[in-house]
Amino acid sequence: MLQKITFGIAFIGLIISCSKQNKNSYSFESGQFKSYLENKRDSSSFYRINNLQIETYKNKIDTFNITWKNKFEFHLKKVNPKSKLDSTNFVVKITKIKNNAYDFEAGYENNNFKQKGVTIKTSY
Repeated sequence: MLQKITFGIAFIGLIISCSKQNKNSYSFESGQFKSYLENKRDSSSFYRINNLQIETYKNKIDTFNITWKNKFEFHLKKVNPKSKLDSTNFVVKITKIKNNAYDFEAGYENNNFKQKGVTIKTSY
């Protein structure tokens, strides 16, 4: 009986410590980032704070509302859309995490066109 109680306490402790570690290691909800598309020709810089992403791409600044669906998927929607496409959700799926970076696949909702790339967290 004592072995079962000891095992149970150790198991619960392990689960709690792993969940805290995962929470910190997958922290892409805020900070400063640099993204590169798969071809490495295009890049953008952005930062996330609260539910906003402010992005600079080709010397143009855009602001997006960001909605996290889970730790591996989020949707971006322009705050001030200028076209129908701008008002469509841009869905980003994180496909691989490595240290302070993640690979992604992204595209507009209900559209077959997809982009792939990597995002690097440059500051916290």
